[in-house]
Amino acid sequence: MTMWRPDPSLIRRPAYLSLADQVARAIHDGRLQNGVRLPPHRKLAYELGLSVQTVSRAYEELIRRGLISGEIGRGSFVQTIKREVEPPYLPERLGELIDLSILKPVCEPMHLERMKQAFAWLAENLPASAALSFRPNVVFPRHRAIAVEWLKACGLSPSPQNVSVTNGATAAMTVALMSVAPPGSAVATEAIGHHTLIPLATYLGFNLAGLPIDDQGILPEALDEACRTTDIRAVFVQPSVINPTATLMNSVRRSELAEVARRHDIAIIEGDVLGPLVEDRAPPIAHFAPERTLYYTSFTKITVPGLRIGYLVAPDRYAAAVANRHLVSNWMATPAIAEIASKWVGDGTAMELVRWQRGALKRRQEIVAEVLGGANFLTHPHALHLWLPLPDNRTEEGFVAQARLQGVAIAPGASFRTSDAPWEPAVRISLGSTTEDELRSGLGVIAKLLLGDPEHLLLAI
Repeated sequence: MTMWRPDPSLIRRPAYLSLADQVARAIHDGRLQNGVRLPPHRKLAYELGLSVQTVSRAYEELIRRGLISGEIGRGSFVQTIKREVEPPYLPERLGELIDLSILKPVCEPMHLERMKQAFAWLAENLPASAALSFRPNVVFPRHRAIAVEWLKACGLSPSPQNVSVTNGATAAMTVALMSVAPPGSAVATEAIGHHTLIPLATYLGFNLAGLPIDDQGILPEALDEACRTTDIRAVFVQPSVINPTATLMNSVRRSELAEVARRHDIAIIEGDVLGPLVEDRAPPIAHFAPERTLYYTSFTKITVPGLRIGYLVAPDRYAAAVANRHLVSNWMATPAIAEIASKWVGDGTAMELVRWQRGALKRRQEIVAEVLGGANFLTHPHALHLWLPLPDNRTEEGFVAQARLQGVAIAPGASFRTSDAPWEPAVRISLGSTTEDELRSGLGVIAKLLLGDPEHLLLAI
């Protein structure tokens, strides 16, 4: 039996998307069965009269859609049985690999020492309620009041009753989405957005609408159009540098998005996990639309990764929903860690660590400018990462694999893609996940890959 082949006469521009769509239809129609091995890139390119790069981009697009899997050294295979979404970062560090895939703050022995001191203090000062109570309203009233002081540094002045203490940003984001986006509804977000949103949409049963972005973030007119044509219940945004492209939204754009949300009566979920780390930024979107914005921030990306505590601010209309969903999904934040966070906010340690982080990132950004100065990348002086668009002849899958073979792990850009619009291949490179020397070495590998010719990997099995 001859395996199905794409029809070259049906290919339209952009060719890689047209080819991907043909293969996708064949998979959905059953003409390509699960487990079938697709032709090698070069062979299919020759058969269709296309460039190898076009076929590579088509296969990469099919991988992103979850329809095929690419296995280095073996080829590409149809994958109709759904599998769990893989994170863009390495869950565990492997061997001597320079890990630039996971987003984390710069850490030195000083950070471990601070945590040890905090736990020693906690051993002497742990309140009975933190160890013995099951009731959040018994444990956290004092912590909420201290949270308000921290949130002022983030540009907000909420009532303590509107603040939930959470186990970090992921818990806050999940609770916020559960509170405003019922199953079957849609959540708008940036076309290049938060990678966790993609599996969360599947788990919680809502649909994602990835909208166009520019150097200020999501386009207000695109959100307006989506709200008029789709059952949009909320818009999720990360306006302050933590987004994959490391952009900082100005006050005009924040105000415009708030007005669109108000016009269509939708909720806004604002992720601001860098908080006061980003100096001279505009007020949060929650400042412009406090009646509908669920705002969250946390400490893990700006102080110490082990300080897994966040603050979720919810307006009155969503306060009961947030409290209920937090109870059923988390019950409450870990009291002992909340005690440390409150102490550090109160005695100034948290802000001291934020200032230290700014200085460390400044040095990292200087290394980036030195090693990648000729590359077309996006970043910000206070960003933990950079976004690197790839040359036209490079695919994300190949580039990430080549870097990995040379001992450097980076995150593929497709992991952050929430839209089916035409895609420009890119990678995310984290700056704080290793030492300065390793960062310099890892970026040197990236720089050489950018200058080299794209080669397909020839691996012995």
